[in-house]
Amino acid sequence: MPRKATLRKPLHSDPRNLVERPVLQDAASQNRRAARSVTVNLSESPLSWLHSRGHLSDRQLLAGEKLREDFEAAAMGAQITMRWDGAPLSKQKRGSHEPVAQSERMMLAKERLDEALQSLGHDLSDIAWRVICGNEAISGAERSLGWPQRSGKLVLRIALDRLAAHYRLPG
Repeated sequence: MPRKATLRKPLHSDPRNLVERPVLQDAASQNRRAARSVTVNLSESPLSWLHSRGHLSDRQLLAGEKLREDFEAAAMGAQITMRWDGAPLSKQKRGSHEPVAQSERMMLAKERLDEALQSLGHDLSDIAWRVICGNEAISGAERSLGWPQRSGKLVLRIALDRLAAHYRLPG
């Protein structure tokens, strides 16, 4: 029996952000597997993916982005190299005052992040942390939390609504 041709369907118009990955799909009528390629935008976060498909409102997306902004400003992500921004900028003994201001900004962002996650409570903060801050797919977060399939999106929407209320976003 002849093999099917590969299907190439771009999800985004900018070819620089696209990577093709092979995905195996089971044929319903036969027991053989047909290969097909799927285009994936690696720079798209799980939140923007849900928003672009109409699963999240603009307010929910903005609340999630504010939480991610605080997470990144607190520099809580993995550090893979040496930080050179703390080096003195001037040749004097005392150097610049910038590193102190940077550490203060990081502490304030960490406090805002802790307050936002505390306002969510234990159950909602788990899914918010994994999907928004950790960029984990909803299906992976559901598996790791031991939740039933397709429940993560609903719980994430509830968490984003509560975050929007915490940040006092209009809408």
